[in-house]
Amino acid sequence: MKKVIFRGACTALVTPMNEKGVDYDALERLINWQIEEGIDALLICGTTGECATLSDEEHREVFQKAMDFSGHRVPMIAGTGSNDTAYAIELTKVAYDMGYDAGLLVSPYYNKTTQAGLIAMYTAIADSSPMPEILYNVPGRTGMNIEPKTYAALGKHPNIVGIKEANGDMEKIVETMAYAGDDLCLWSGEDGMITPMLSMGADGVISVLSNILPKKTSELCHAYFRGDVKKSAQMQLELTPLIKMLFCETNPIPARAAVAALGFGENYVRLPLVPMTEANQARMFELMREQGLNV
Repeated sequence: MKKVIFRGACTALVTPMNEKGVDYDALERLINWQIEEGIDALLICGTTGECATLSDEEHREVFQKAMDFSGHRVPMIAGTGSNDTAYAIELTKVAYDMGYDAGLLVSPYYNKTTQAGLIAMYTAIADSSPMPEILYNVPGRTGMNIEPKTYAALGKHPNIVGIKEANGDMEKIVETMAYAGDDLCLWSGEDGMITPMLSMGADGVISVLSNILPKKTSELCHAYFRGDVKKSAQMQLELTPLIKMLFCETNPIPARAAVAALGFGENYVRLPLVPMTEANQARMFELMREQGLNV
């Protein structure tokens, strides 16, 4: 088994923005709060961080500022994936030079590819830098699935260390662990399936929920690791209504509204995203208050 980058909850962090650009004051305060609340790791410029609408300059600056703000107090993961393999290679090198612990590589969206193409693309990126790489499978956004035998092949690469799995198919996940579990760490990419994924040997979750509940999301994982499966399952069930609200509109629309309500920047998203509807916000804020959040 390769080095485990983190165990527990990693926040797929929002990137606070306003009409002028990235709100670095809010980003610094958010990162400090996350670490003070006991988050196990941070992912910068993932899907929830609106990486798709960051300019190249912003992408690099957010990487650097986030690393500076964190002081590397927790493992830091950089979203360096792209459907342009050359650009992914470039960003991976940038993140490695900044000291990131791993890169997160989404499978190619829109242009898509074959399973052979996935192997070739991921291998090319992993060959480009010694930084550990985590594969990100999210068929709902990319239109394709990384198949279990593809994972098994990629797991033989020394720099490919894990999977963020968001395909929602437990049968495929079981098959993946049967083929590749000795070579790849597994992290849930869906907040609604954390405890079930832990039962399949996952090391935790790369989470949207932990943007607003870092301590509870981490505790859900660590309760399982301590052997308190019942508590982990109970927390999963109790958090389900809020998790569903965080995905009732396209991520990160609800997460941005939730983080803004906690005082970390404005409720602002870039087109083609638009702010959360008032009705959904009201219901989400009600559920946040039930979890002890002051909104």
